[in-house]
Amino acid sequence: MDQKPVEIRVLGSLAQIAAADWDACACPEAADGGRPMDPFTTHRFLWALEQSGSVGPGTGWQPQYLTAYLDDVLIACTPLYAKSHSQGEYIFDHNWAHAYEQAGGRYYPKLQIAVPFTPATGRRLLVRPGYERLGQSALVQGAVQLAADNQVSSLHVTFCTPKEAEIGAEMGLMPRVSQQFHWLNEGYGDFGDFLGALSSRKRKNMRKERLQAQRFGGTIHSYTADQIHSEHWDAFWAFYQDTGARKWGRPYLTREFFSIIHETMADDLHLILAERDGYPVAGALNFIGRETLFGRYWGCLEHHPCLHFEMCYYQAIDFAIAHQLSRVEAGAQGEHKLARGYLPVETHSLHWLGDAGFAEAVGRYLEAERAAVAEEVEVLTSYGPFRKAKVEEQE
Repeated sequence: MDQKPVEIRVLGSLAQIAAADWDACACPEAADGGRPMDPFTTHRFLWALEQSGSVGPGTGWQPQYLTAYLDDVLIACTPLYAKSHSQGEYIFDHNWAHAYEQAGGRYYPKLQIAVPFTPATGRRLLVRPGYERLGQSALVQGAVQLAADNQVSSLHVTFCTPKEAEIGAEMGLMPRVSQQFHWLNEGYGDFGDFLGALSSRKRKNMRKERLQAQRFGGTIHSYTADQIHSEHWDAFWAFYQDTGARKWGRPYLTREFFSIIHETMADDLHLILAERDGYPVAGALNFIGRETLFGRYWGCLEHHPCLHFEMCYYQAIDFAIAHQLSRVEAGAQGEHKLARGYLPVETHSLHWLGDAGFAEAVGRYLEAERAAVAEEVEVLTSYGPFRKAKVEEQE
């Protein structure tokens, strides 16, 4: 008996789909009441972006959620956006846009399968269990067809899993490899165990940095779930605005976003505040996944030596060890993370370009880039802070 065709629907808002249906594809592992692998493709996170106006009209991120139905049952979905710029993506294609437009083409709008403003690896082709191959194929084919029908320049899938990168490449998308720095938990019992795995010089440096950070004149507090209150978000918003203004010109997220996740995602959050005399002077926000702690935002109103390292990297390691998480993803870029125990890893994306000649040229570039990234990862890893096989001299 022939299988019924899959129906592709494009939704302009997550209000058009039940949270339970979306999450049955986005995080089926959480059906037992546990955490999702990551919270970023859950209905609650994406809806917070939409509700708060962080995506939508005027932002350059126009939702075009792609869904696949079989007999009116949602079997697959993906967060798809029409983009009028390349901001907030962290897989950079500005040079592609410049080259295409210099040749007389129009690069924007383009289509982007991504979690806005979130350089964290996770599933992008979200499929209900039992429909993996059918759902993934439907989403890729549907997205490419949508791009072709609307004559947009390109389609991009960013920070997908390695397996999705393989599947996408098999279906004709161009794979791209980039690099981040992640901390890996090798079964450490506490931070001291982690320090014991480092070379003597690096171990001493970390101890010195942590001690220096604690001398900012106050105390560092860690908050989760119902320990987080609205006044904490008022303080953190000031930090986030300062960082956003310096990095991007204006913050990507609105103040309302933080109010919404306070109500709907408190259990997914780990907020760290440096407070002096009851007044926060710096903060970092992490999101908690099933196996990974995701470092996302940092900001401060005062500069203090090593406070950034302590709050963004060392406090995250402490939390991951205490909660038996397997890794910390500390966000995009930053070779300074290497000296803090975060090692280089490859990240993945997929790309489709409508112009055959342009696609051929980019394909050659990506092939060379993949080789260069692999070499860089190998070289940087050799410069990591961990002890080598030889016996280390006693401190």
